[in-house]
Amino acid sequence: MKFINILTLIFVIVGGLNWGLVGLFSFDLVAAIFGAGSALVRIVYILVGLSAAWQVVPLFASMGSGELAAERTR
Repeated sequence: MKFINILTLIFVIVGGLNWGLVGLFSFDLVAAIFGAGSALVRIVYILVGLSAAWQVVPLFASMGSGELAAERTR
């Protein structure tokens, strides 16, 4: 399970950085690497979206355990 969490977190970071580049410079790095409109670009975008959905699970788990509340009290 830890491997999946790390892998999905990497995809979420890649997606976030890509959106930052799109917002700041109108530059889509994923499309530039794999070719705009290619099947690989769609696969990467799908993996980023699925990874973001997967990262909701650890978020709610940490909220349920009180881990986030403990972090706020420091």
